Amino acid sequence: MVIQINNLSKTIKKNEILSNINLKFESGKVYGLKGKNGSGKTMLMRAICGLITPTSGTISIDGEVLGKEISFPRSIGVLIENPSFINNYTGFKNLKVLASIQNKIDDNQIRKALEQVGLDPDDKRIYRKYSLGMKQKLGIAAAFMENPDIIILDEPINALDEDGAKKIHQILEEQKKRGAVIIIACHDKEELEMLSDEIIEISEGRVVS
Repeated sequence: MVIQINNLSKTIKKNEILSNINLKFESGKVYGLKGKNGSGKTMLMRAICGLITPTSGTISIDGEVLGKEISFPRSIGVLIENPSFINNYTGFKNLKVLASIQNKIDDNQIRKALEQVGLDPDDKRIYRKYSLGMKQKLGIAAAFMENPDIIILDEPINALDEDGAKKIHQILEEQKKRGAVIIIACHDKEELEMLSDEIIEISEGRVVS
C-alpha cells in the first residue's frame, strides 16, 4: 500500500490552506504529523480521506487517483476531530451499525475491538452517557475494527488516561505489524515521537521537515 501525494494545494476563500505538498506514505509505518493548530494537518488528513477536493495536485492510493478513479480510499479507518455516534445506542450497537455497511466483520470482532480499547462490549450505557474518554475510545475502535489498509487518527490519545493511552500504543503497534499505513496527529511531542516511525512537520500549509 502506497499513498503518493504530488504538488497538492488547497485554497479556500483565497486562503491557501495547503501549499504544494509532496509526500509518500508506505505500509507498515506510523507517520506523525506535527504542527500548530491551523497549520494544515487536519486538512491534509481530510484530503487523504477524500473528504475534500484539492485545488491542484493529486493523491493516489496504489496508483488510483482520488477524485478521479476512486472517490474515497477503498479501505480506510478514520477518526478526525471529535467522534460522532448515535446518542441513544450503546457502543456495541453503534459499531454494529457501522460494520453493517461493508459486512466485513462479525459480532465477535466488534466485541474484540471494544475490549482492545478498554470498553465493555456488554455495557448497557448509551453513547450520550459516555465520558469524553469513552467516546474517544469508541471512535478509535471504529477506525481500526475492520483492519483497514489505511488508519488516520487525529489526536488519538486526547482525553485518555495513562492506561488508555498504553492500549492505543499496543493497537497501533499491532496494526503496523499487520501492514497498515498509519497517519496520526498529536499535540504531545513526546507521544508523537514515541508512536511515529517518521515525523512530518507542517507549518502554514507547507511541509517544512
